[in-house]
Amino acid sequence: MLDAALRRVIGPPLDVAGRRLAAAGVSADAVTLAGFAVGLLAIPLLAAESYGLALVAIALNRLADGVDGAVARRRGPTDLGGYLDIVCDFLFYGGVVFGFALARPDNALPAAFLVFSFIGTGSSFLAFAILAAKRGLATTARGDKSFYYLGGLTEGGETIALFVVLCLMPGAFPPLAWGFGALCWVTTVARIMGAASTFGRPG
Repeated sequence: MLDAALRRVIGPPLDVAGRRLAAAGVSADAVTLAGFAVGLLAIPLLAAESYGLALVAIALNRLADGVDGAVARRRGPTDLGGYLDIVCDFLFYGGVVFGFALARPDNALPAAFLVFSFIGTGSSFLAFAILAAKRGLATTARGDKSFYYLGGLTEGGETIALFVVLCLMPGAFPPLAWGFGALCWVTTVARIMGAASTFGRPG
């Protein structure tokens, strides 16, 4: 829901950074993998309840996620780059929730529900993207992407906002996880209905 608006705000500075890295010979895949490695550091940091440092790792991961696309636009996007980007994103999201589950036993059940909910949003997103590509559908509402980016109530921007709030207020993890997970299911159901409308007729 917020991603399109955020793109208009953060896009220009990310493009500047991407242009400079591309000129220095840095590949988009290298930025993606470096950002993923930094993002994974959030798991042990969250488990140790070092929430401030975990937030730094999360922020750096998201910065790299924005810059890699800018680099790709300069050097030329590749299918492998798009694949790595989305796989690393989904693993990172699940990893952060796993870190909160490790931090406190009371977080385990709501964390499991949140990961379950992420599977709903992730699978409905990717399945739509696969069939959209098959039918030649495209959108640039969230920038020039390798996949068809289907919107929803809980997109990347909302998920990162959740992670920031959780790092600042870790004691609120259970109710926020239950609540955000429920919103994820609203997104999943809406995407399924959208898919039924789009793909329910001959291509």
